[in-house]
Amino acid sequence: MASFQSLDEKARALIQKSYPAAEDFDGDAVKASAEAFPDAEVRVDHVVDDPRLINHQYTQPEKTEMEQWLITSNHIASPSEDAAKTSERLSTLNTHLSTRTTLLGSKPSIADVALYARLAPVVSSWTAEQRTGEQGYHHIVRHLDFVQNSPTFNLSLSDSEKVKIDPSSVLSTIKPIDPKAEKERKKKEKEALAAGATGAAEAGATTTSAAAPEAQKSVAEKAAEKTKEVGEKVAAAVGAETPGVAKKKEKKEKAPKPQKAAAPEKTLSPAMIDLRVGHILKAERHPNADSLYVSTIAMGDAAGTDNTSEYEGQVVRTVCSGLNGLVPLEEMQGRKIVAVCNLKPVTMRGIKSCAMVLAASPRLKEGEEDHHAGPVELVNVPAESKAGDRVFFEGWEGEPEAVLNPKKKQWEALQPGFTTTEALEVGFDAGVVEQLGQTGVGKLRTKDGICSVKTLAGATVR
Repeated sequence: MASFQSLDEKARALIQKSYPAAEDFDGDAVKASAEAFPDAEVRVDHVVDDPRLINHQYTQPEKTEMEQWLITSNHIASPSEDAAKTSERLSTLNTHLSTRTTLLGSKPSIADVALYARLAPVVSSWTAEQRTGEQGYHHIVRHLDFVQNSPTFNLSLSDSEKVKIDPSSVLSTIKPIDPKAEKERKKKEKEALAAGATGAAEAGATTTSAAAPEAQKSVAEKAAEKTKEVGEKVAAAVGAETPGVAKKKEKKEKAPKPQKAAAPEKTLSPAMIDLRVGHILKAERHPNADSLYVSTIAMGDAAGTDNTSEYEGQVVRTVCSGLNGLVPLEEMQGRKIVAVCNLKPVTMRGIKSCAMVLAASPRLKEGEEDHHAGPVELVNVPAESKAGDRVFFEGWEGEPEAVLNPKKKQWEALQPGFTTTEALEVGFDAGVVEQLGQTGVGKLRTKDGICSVKTLAGATVR
């Protein structure tokens, strides 16, 4: 079990200074984390004796991972460590943080503080190239800045004690993460943690049942040794995908998949389209395309959903939209929009786009070419709507497809019916889509009201 006594002096001093109540737990870093961060959303999976810890427990895999990172915080970038080992550990940490806000994902812990205490003086001495260059440790710098400034951690640090970081000073943009490599890395890490939790339990059972007291080690010593062993296994699993280290994968022969009966094809309907309220947390210009914006948008996805990542503690998607030059960048910041969430992701100039932002533009006249000159207006949602709320057309309610099949051209068939009315409400004109065999306009709405545009009547929405 990791404890304050095992941490270096700087980490222990910062934790005790920032969280005085931590001393009530006899140095148990896991229990202290629960006390230090009582607002963390965590799941209770067993009964606890201490009433202060009810609803604030960490799961067993999280405890194991926390203890591993506490051990790592004692060694990473140590002056006694050789340069190659330091580079390997930093690359492993940087990769780990590439899809996480904190070491455990989005949940704060004492391990974040311990790692901050260890790396703050190291990062302070880094050059701009080491921080945000092409091979720089972008995610470590971002994590460190978050820990020292976020009210979530509320560290007792003066401005002079904090590492000076300029978020606008970035030498090289972060390269997109390879989804397959990241998925494989997470799988290995999860397996190592699960194995470690089981092994730690077995070590404790063996110790308590030994017959010769003078020959056995204490439960705490056994657990500590097992934790260290697990930490090394987890680090090895995470480090297997360290950027810049080539690894040839052996091809495995795949067993033939059993043939499944074809599912009945759904009738064409706008209800197939997964429309949701999205909240743009940030938007910036695409580094490789003058006409595109890159937005980070919360859409109500669950943690771990494919094609999502984490930003400021929220599950988000990255979305590229051709709105640069048509909608001012400042109008994209912090606003709510309507997003199409079940189109197949596409890579646009090196960045994977995992949804589409709906906007209205004048409908083309017969024979007129689309020069994308605008005007363009984003679809507005009711002020009460929240990220992830379902958006649907009245009269066309139903469950959307998980992913629209691009070969069946479902979106292309239905989109012409997306329109705006004279009253500036967004709707679906069924009469435009001949395959439906229906007429009438169903208004686009959330549970809180109708979606609309600012000025464009009779426009197309896409």
